[in-house]
Amino acid sequence: MGSRWKGAVVQKMRWLEEAVAKIAAKVDMPELQASQAAPEIQDDSSSPPAEVINKEVITGGISTSSQSSQSKENYEPPQTWEVIMDPRGGPASIPASCVSENGKAGLPNNLSTARRPDLISTGLISLRQAVALFETYHLRLDHFLYRILGDHISLDSVRITSPLLTTAICTVAALHSHSLGHLFETCYGEYKNLIAAQTFSRHVNEDDIRGLCIGAFWLHELSWALIGNGRWLQSFDEAKLTKLAVRIASDINLYSGIYKALKGDRDGYLQARLYYLVYVCDHHFSIAYGRPPMSREGFIIESASRLLETEHATEDDARLISQVKEWSILGRVFDTFGVDVDTPIAPQTLPQLRRYSISLDTWFADWSESFKENQNVGNYPQKGVGFHFHFAKLYLCSHAFRGVPTSENSPQYMSPELEEIANSGVLSAMSILRMIVCDAEFRSFMNGLPLYFDTMLAFAVVFLLKVATKYAFMIRIDTGKILSLVTDTVAALRDITQPMHKHHLLVIISEGLELLLGRCQMATHTVHETMYHPSPAQEQLPVFDATWMENMASFDFQSNFPDIDDWWLHYNISMGPPLCPEASR
Repeated sequence: MGSRWKGAVVQKMRWLEEAVAKIAAKVDMPELQASQAAPEIQDDSSSPPAEVINKEVITGGISTSSQSSQSKENYEPPQTWEVIMDPRGGPASIPASCVSENGKAGLPNNLSTARRPDLISTGLISLRQAVALFETYHLRLDHFLYRILGDHISLDSVRITSPLLTTAICTVAALHSHSLGHLFETCYGEYKNLIAAQTFSRHVNEDDIRGLCIGAFWLHELSWALIGNGRWLQSFDEAKLTKLAVRIASDINLYSGIYKALKGDRDGYLQARLYYLVYVCDHHFSIAYGRPPMSREGFIIESASRLLETEHATEDDARLISQVKEWSILGRVFDTFGVDVDTPIAPQTLPQLRRYSISLDTWFADWSESFKENQNVGNYPQKGVGFHFHFAKLYLCSHAFRGVPTSENSPQYMSPELEEIANSGVLSAMSILRMIVCDAEFRSFMNGLPLYFDTMLAFAVVFLLKVATKYAFMIRIDTGKILSLVTDTVAALRDITQPMHKHHLLVIISEGLELLLGRCQMATHTVHETMYHPSPAQEQLPVFDATWMENMASFDFQSNFPDIDDWWLHYNISMGPPLCPEASR
């Protein structure tokens, strides 16, 4: 009798659960499905004691035999799918749209209206510290990157939507803060933990993408820990952060926001500009590092200028779109010439290279006078256009040095056309350095600009040192002027980095360049002494023996920074092993 009664109750409970699940699916309330997480009641032959069942129900289904299970607040219901036919759509729909996940991805079900734990609520940093860090980021750093935060104007609004974004803001702000820099390691460690948890999560949103972009733009430690050891170190480099951002942007159809944006929709506008930020971030850490971009061209990139015609557009959007336009050009350069730095560019491709150069000149002419002074970052919007232009021209024109010999013993002179391109690259590199040496306002920006600027500044210096010491016999340049400019740049970087956080990438670059320049000057002094006091055995030596430069970074002219070796001499960071990228070519 008792057994039959229990069986009837069990059956009724299962019917009730199925009914609730169907109702939840119909009214789009996945939190009702989460409540079905209690373990099923089993038959008499395998039923545990009643007190165990009661304990499991009270504790959300976690028994002593499954202590490693997820807690109720982190519970993710099984992913279910259904075939649907949207009555509002016609036959020309997206093929996979007829098979849809039952329920929407987003915040965890039982946390959709509750604040998720973050580094503040868990006590890693205080609320007062977090507010100060948010202000540092919101009022200055965010304006270098066209306002990644979008409509967020307070720490509280950020905390509600994304612990990952909250932590990214605090980490980057601590890296650039004089008074709160000691919080960097704490924030950075939590940021890595959150990224690891985010990688395979279905509960992602647009603010999580913002958090990934902020980390990729500013946190170099993530990159060098991986690159220096050639293996996964439970950390993420900028490229992996960018891959994750691109993947999530694709998963939530961020690229489709442009269609709504062009119709005046505010949410579509925010989605479109976030996609453009992901696009720029992707190109920062693909082309400059010799990797193909992952974000696609297409309608959203072709329509970038049209976003500026919408009612929501601002000058920050114009700055962002200018970057989309520039990186679209450089993306085509990458697709045309690839990354084979050992093979000279074919003569028949020179006209195309010239067309790319004209495109960059046109880009500069279109945008160089478009921006006024910004109350948060001064004249950076206007001066940044020039800096980006010279970076782009340097990258493009450095292709002229592909496949050329590095020894005077096997001279191979450039054609006049190629030499003109090479000289243009030298002039662009010198313009970059002159801006650092001569422009006090721009020097103040360096403790705030994203990693790309630090990387390309290092590239410009190494480029000029290589040209001056190894390729001076091929093109007509003033070697003395170049070395003097590099010396002034290294001195300026020493002053710029003196108050910076020890983990700032520019601190490491400054130290490495100073050591490299010292070696160069020592070799030049030795050659000078040899020229004026030669011994009989030395009289037949070349004027400048630059063989020591052969191992200077294993650095090619396409900015393959993962191959940097002995000039990057003093990388030391507490969060991971030291950089040891010993590379040979």
